[in-house]
Amino acid sequence: MGKNTQTYLVGGVSAIGGFLFGYDIGVISSILEMDYWKAYFHNPGSVGVGVIVSLLTAGCFVGSLCAGWIADRFSRKRAIMSACVVFCLGAAIQCGSRNRAMLIVGRFIAGLGVGVLSMSVPVFQSEIAPPHIRGRLVSLQQWAITWGILVAFWIDYGCHFIDSHASWRVPIGLQIVPAVILFVSMIFMPYSPRWLVDNNRIDEAQKVLARLRSGGDLHAPEVMEELDEIKEAVRIDRETAIRSYTDLLRVPIRRRVVLGVLIQALQQLTGINVSMYFATSIFKQAGLSGNNAPLLAQGVNGVVNMLATVPAILWIDRWGRRKTLMLGSLGCGITYFIQAVAKGATQHKTYDEDGSLNLNIPKGPSYLIIVMMYLFVASFAMSWGPIGWIYPSEIFPMRIRSKANSITTASNWIFNFVIGLVSPILIKKITWGLDLIFAIIMFSSIAIVYLFYPETKNRSLEDMEVIFTGSIWSHKDRKRIAEYDDANKGHVDAKMTKDF
Repeated sequence: MGKNTQTYLVGGVSAIGGFLFGYDIGVISSILEMDYWKAYFHNPGSVGVGVIVSLLTAGCFVGSLCAGWIADRFSRKRAIMSACVVFCLGAAIQCGSRNRAMLIVGRFIAGLGVGVLSMSVPVFQSEIAPPHIRGRLVSLQQWAITWGILVAFWIDYGCHFIDSHASWRVPIGLQIVPAVILFVSMIFMPYSPRWLVDNNRIDEAQKVLARLRSGGDLHAPEVMEELDEIKEAVRIDRETAIRSYTDLLRVPIRRRVVLGVLIQALQQLTGINVSMYFATSIFKQAGLSGNNAPLLAQGVNGVVNMLATVPAILWIDRWGRRKTLMLGSLGCGITYFIQAVAKGATQHKTYDEDGSLNLNIPKGPSYLIIVMMYLFVASFAMSWGPIGWIYPSEIFPMRIRSKANSITTASNWIFNFVIGLVSPILIKKITWGLDLIFAIIMFSSIAIVYLFYPETKNRSLEDMEVIFTGSIWSHKDRKRIAEYDDANKGHVDAKMTKDF
């Protein structure tokens, strides 16, 4: 890590915000199948389950929209800390729920906190990172999400042996612990140097950059150079007067907003949260029987998700954003198509007394479906998982970054909400048809990324003005960007020393 040790520490601590979201995904997935939970909430049907699952994401949508103003007004650091308090309140209400309405309200409130975190954490990470490790640092957000999912899966598995309502209350209540850890840890973390400069706190910004870049040397060349770049970028932003939400609809920012919204929407349209929220039900449909087998398979799903994110953390700043997204889309699309064929060709629908759907798939195809599901999760984890957060956090100017990211993150949550609401119904009604829909979306996304998304790896946040002022057809704009690189080659080479 070398001189970037402090940067990794600050980025890693803030990534605990991703752990909170991941934990909630994992914990609700298995709880939905717990007998005590079903009995306590009177066996909610597919619509009821969809409402319970999706109300968290509705809260996330509202929270992410509010996060832009909060992060600009009070700082990224304080936005993260305030979100922890709101999340703890929501988790406590869920843990003590006496009825379905109380559970839903608790999930919505917790969602408000997660929404603020999902916008503030990637922006905070991108603003403290040097260009050559920015992708890696923001990837920690996604890795923390996968760790949250993994930990929740295995806590659920252990708690399902408890012969009381504590089997579902304990896993829900435990999510308060990482929220408290994040709140306390953020007290000792610095403010974003770019936010400090934007608020005319230049001396503090210099101290933060010295802490992050040079072991405390206030006058190190890299500190002074980056401080000057930030000051110049802020000066230009002020002159252009781009600051309000309405400015997001104007050229030249509009293009970046569209790309940010689309990449977040496509991250959800991969169907990843169908696999996470409803994996236990899907494994049952695929032929895993008994009380333990689907939960164990879900636990393995979490391990695959976590491990497959590691290559992205290590090499995303070498692979680049475009190529990684296109390869990820190809992998996801192929695995979905194989699942659709395996289910469609061999299923024979029957229903249990409680209304649960069984596809009665033969053992061979059922194993193929499970393997394809794991390979889908791995393809997502190495591509759309981290880059869905990295790309929007790095493409906007300083004075509009939080507001723009609040909109792009809100698009993630609104698609998450819709998918969480309709997926349990579609899983039951059209089974393999849902896999085919996701396959078509994934194959289509390859063309979208190739045509419209410029490469941003190893670029400073201030360089994005050059990258996004050319043609909207990114594959046709490479010559202009190459000329810019040639003109600035000495400067760029000096800044991109590989200090991993």
